[in-house]
Amino acid sequence: MKKQQKYHKPNHKKQAPAATGVTNYPIKEDAQLLPFLLENLKGGRNAIKAILTRGQVSVDGKTITQHNHPLKPGQVVSVLSNQVAMNKTVLHGISILHEDDDLIVIRKDEGILSVSGKDPSEATAYRQLSAYVKESNKANRIFVVHRLDRDTSGVMIYAKTEAAKTKLQENWHEMVKERTYTALVEGETDNSGKISSWLTENTKSMKVHSHNYDNGGKHAVTHYKKIQGNKNYSLLEVQLETGRKNQIRVHMESIGHPVAGDKKYSARSNPLKRLGLHASSISFIHPTTNKLVSFNVKAQKGFYLSSKEV
Repeated sequence: MKKQQKYHKPNHKKQAPAATGVTNYPIKEDAQLLPFLLENLKGGRNAIKAILTRGQVSVDGKTITQHNHPLKPGQVVSVLSNQVAMNKTVLHGISILHEDDDLIVIRKDEGILSVSGKDPSEATAYRQLSAYVKESNKANRIFVVHRLDRDTSGVMIYAKTEAAKTKLQENWHEMVKERTYTALVEGETDNSGKISSWLTENTKSMKVHSHNYDNGGKHAVTHYKKIQGNKNYSLLEVQLETGRKNQIRVHMESIGHPVAGDKKYSARSNPLKRLGLHASSISFIHPTTNKLVSFNVKAQKGFYLSSKEV
């Protein structure tokens, strides 16, 4: 049996000049491209093969997709990050924060639908990610784990396998340890509070209503803490104990502090020219590694009140 060649990790110091989102790896000894990448990059074998297939790897400035491409001492392997590569190609209104063999975690902008819509030409997050994973293998699929409203921005999880999707969805309350939102709401709220009610949806108006008694609706619990505030607006950190449709929006309306820009739920102003709701972070148990992972995406600057306003 042919003895397997040992690959030693090279000096990872970037060679100047290096483009933003590109990591350069100087080659110190003979190697083949795929084994070299497996030795030096994080991620599973399928994810790294996909990086090759998508043309994110170059050798001395030339894009290489061949797995067994020979590497020689003195050459430089350059790897373009997933986020930069996708931002330059097919993705619109979303960016990839993390990808492995089981999951893709993204930042979604406001105005982007998270699932497939009625218009087959609309570039929803789901459609874009489906096209993205099929670039490396037409059999690849994307599975919806949870949703964000179209006008809510922030962090989202999608699964790349049905097993990962099923495990997350069926054990959501046990596996998701924390979900935090940033909300700009109208008026001056208390410093902190807890809202507990039962939510029902009017199928005609598509609006969710909150009730202080159990009327057969879905029980929902929301916690909030004020970060900044004045007589006109309060900036809140909101944590969900449950995850119901429009939960934060209807709960904030129910206490007289609707989310800014949320005309559907009684807002009278729109200072951000968008819905003032952003999914800031999520912490959960990875369905395959069983390790706790966390992803954070800060809300845009417009959410935060200036020192003069506070």
